[in-house]
Amino acid sequence: MKVNKPRPVNLDLQTIRFPLTAISSILHRVSGVITFVSLAILLWLLNLSLSSPQGFAEAADIVDSFFVKFILWGVLTALFYHIVFGVRHLIMDMGYFEELESGTTSAKISFAIVAVLSVFAGGLVW
Repeated sequence: MKVNKPRPVNLDLQTIRFPLTAISSILHRVSGVITFVSLAILLWLLNLSLSSPQGFAEAADIVDSFFVKFILWGVLTALFYHIVFGVRHLIMDMGYFEELESGTTSAKISFAIVAVLSVFAGGLVW
């Protein structure tokens, strides 16, 4: 069988441009994985802090590090991202923002909301 259209043998993934809605959807999945993995670490830290007064002091010492604060800020940002874009996906499931233009606009608004919440998370952590 001969193919009518010549198909590319190798796709150069660096030249493919994804639309904003596709990027937001991929990042929604990534933020879900980050939130899921970080949940175990955060539960361990909560367990340590509630175990005893010494455990609370140890947990406070762990969280006092700049690196750990940066990680906590990233986890909170991923959680806020996942929540905001999850609500956006739910609204899209109800039939709104399904067109290309309105979907792109809703993605931009959601990114702006996440940026504000990320700054808020930074204020909470530091």
